[in-house]
Amino acid sequence: MSLQTQIMDAMKTAMKAKDTVTLEALRAVKSALLLAQTESGAKEELAEEEEIKLLQKLVKQRKDSAAIYTEQGREDLAAPEIEQAAVIEKFLPAQLSEEEVEAKVKQIIEANGFSGMGDMGKTMGVASKELAGSADGKTISAVVKRLLA
Repeated sequence: MSLQTQIMDAMKTAMKAKDTVTLEALRAVKSALLLAQTESGAKEELAEEEEIKLLQKLVKQRKDSAAIYTEQGREDLAAPEIEQAAVIEKFLPAQLSEEEVEAKVKQIIEANGFSGMGDMGKTMGVASKELAGSADGKTISAVVKRLLA
């Protein structure tokens, strides 16, 4: 079942349940998918990696907005953003825990012979490719810094 079909089914369920927060999040995903599909030179169907990147971007936007709202003392605006991020995350593959990310990054460092902060960029490049979709960049970066320091 394609992501677009899953989103449409979830939208129908949210409409019937009158769940406005979920519906708003799903509409944002549907809109982003349609925009990505209609970009110049885009194929009819997005590849799974592209869909995952798009969903991660939407989740990150929501979390960043929530952080800004919280910083400014606007919990009333932060709460819906966090709820929407949670709804969108349901369509992402399961995220690795920090311990699992650390184990994978250790393997990458040992396999490629990286050492020290001078190899941070190389390590991040390899780790980001291998962990794409299963861990966010901020977590990967924090683990790489800690292990190379």
